[in-house]
Amino acid sequence: MKKYFVQYKPFLLFLVSFFGTYVLLTFLYQFFLNGFKNEKADAITRMVARNTQEVISWMNQSSYIVESDNSPVFTVFFQNQGVAKIVEGCNGISVVILFISFIVAFSGSLKNTLLFIFSGSLIIYILNVLRIAVLTVLLYYFPNQSHLLHGVLFPLMIYGFVFVLWVIWVNKFSKYAK
Repeated sequence: MKKYFVQYKPFLLFLVSFFGTYVLLTFLYQFFLNGFKNEKADAITRMVARNTQEVISWMNQSSYIVESDNSPVFTVFFQNQGVAKIVEGCNGISVVILFISFIVAFSGSLKNTLLFIFSGSLIIYILNVLRIAVLTVLLYYFPNQSHLLHGVLFPLMIYGFVFVLWVIWVNKFSKYAK
């Protein structure tokens, strides 16, 4: 049995690092969310909603957001029509947690790891806001395509981008790159 632990040590270390980081960050995020139980929505989702409205306004389009009075939901109005709803699951934090967990599991130097985590997380946040803004506009013009847009194309876009970041990390910066 010891022979197998030695033989598969890199894989086992990856699993422990990945799942350990994932569980820790998920726990910390849940702790963060619990701090907003007395409020309608958490600060990150609120910021995503505001940034989404701002991005849509850059397209010279009429938009505004309305926070629900009784639930943590933001409705995005486009051309005076409620088109999309932003909830906690839309803020992209779960994607960032997944991204960070992978980077930590394939860590490189501390400096490179921290810089890549910070810059990658920021890019994922920006991409997520752009994703919601474009999705809102497309749902206004193509409401019958909501499953394709929201359920297939846009998750593929964000997870595909995270995959590309992972490939760059493993091939250029991780301790396995050499």
